[in-house]
Amino acid sequence: MRPDPVAEESAKRDGVEMRLYRVIYDCIEEIESAMKGMLAPKFREVALGRAEAREIYKISNVGTVIGAHVVSGKITRTAEIRVVRDGIVVAEDKIASLRRFKDDVKEVASGYDCGIGLEKFNDIKEGDVLEAFMMEEYREA
Repeated sequence: MRPDPVAEESAKRDGVEMRLYRVIYDCIEEIESAMKGMLAPKFREVALGRAEAREIYKISNVGTVIGAHVVSGKITRTAEIRVVRDGIVVAEDKIASLRRFKDDVKEVASGYDCGIGLEKFNDIKEGDVLEAFMMEEYREA
């Protein structure tokens, strides 16, 4: 069907896009592909860096602080942390505090030492590996 001139003029004025099809299956396919684009996004993990727990400090009123050395990449304040002990993932947590000397910092690069406080996990041991990662949203084409 073709739109009548009044409807066509009204659509143009209101900024409504009109699509015309000769075959109904073309319309259905286009609507299906548009709906797939509106589906919930998928997430993938992006590795940021790795650090090794060298010393553990129990500080009153603060909790457990990990004296760590960044081995590769970088550790960022907003990253999530995976604690790996002997090749087994022991915990996943968020960073509560990230410090270099006495200063709060947003990130610590490879080759530097830092203090890391985790939000929930306290059973950290020397030699544990801390893997920093973030979840990134993406859409399938």
